[in-house]
Amino acid sequence: MKLELYQIDAFTNKVFGGNPACVVPLKEWLSDEILLKIAKENAVAETAFFIIQNDKILLRWFTPEIEMDLCGHATLATAHCLKSIINYPNDVMNFVTLSGELSVTAVQGLYHLNFPSRMPVVSVLPEVIKSALNIQPKEVFKSRDYLLVFETEEQIINIKIERQIFDQINLDPGGLIVTAQGNECDFVSRFFTPQASMLEDPVTGSAHCSLIPFWASRLGKNQLSALQLSERMGELQCKNMKDRVIISGKAKTYSIGSLFTE
Repeated sequence: MKLELYQIDAFTNKVFGGNPACVVPLKEWLSDEILLKIAKENAVAETAFFIIQNDKILLRWFTPEIEMDLCGHATLATAHCLKSIINYPNDVMNFVTLSGELSVTAVQGLYHLNFPSRMPVVSVLPEVIKSALNIQPKEVFKSRDYLLVFETEEQIINIKIERQIFDQINLDPGGLIVTAQGNECDFVSRFFTPQASMLEDPVTGSAHCSLIPFWASRLGKNQLSALQLSERMGELQCKNMKDRVIISGKAKTYSIGSLFTE
């Protein structure tokens, strides 16, 4: 079977930046085994598969290891694929996912993701994670992911993870967010996933479901700017809306091609 395959860099306005995601349109669902094999072969953090069904778009996300319950950058990449490549007629795209109905609105090349809010609560850091960090946080919270708060942006840049220790913990499907107030933006972050093919995710939209309400409360403002300080770097504009968050960013098409399942 021949399928279309698009690779798109999300949360960036230039190729080789942001977070790369593969997007595969389908007419009907293939087996989970095949979807996982495609994601593994693509060798990026996430591959999104979608089916257009009337005014809804069925959407699923796979890492090379598992199906995810929520993924921001691959949703943005899918919206960009629909609007910029497939010429989907509507500016508002309604997705049906494992995390319920999500919408993305396209406005002049900027994509606004309407996602659920996940306010983290005070927690205790597992000893395994603590031992894996070269710098210790000043505060620890948890929602789906652990959220560790540090003193400065420089600490976020300088954080190192001892992977051999870190991989001893299973946070499936979550990960580890490290964050601090930014020097030239409201907040910065990085994101790490144990036992994954890629230790550090370049830009993590789903992590901002927790970062946005946390920093909105901490800073006393609902409009926020954010940077994810990976090597590829990601830029996000954020809005806190009580039980929802708006995560906004741009995207660039990197490649257009085909894949064959047999």
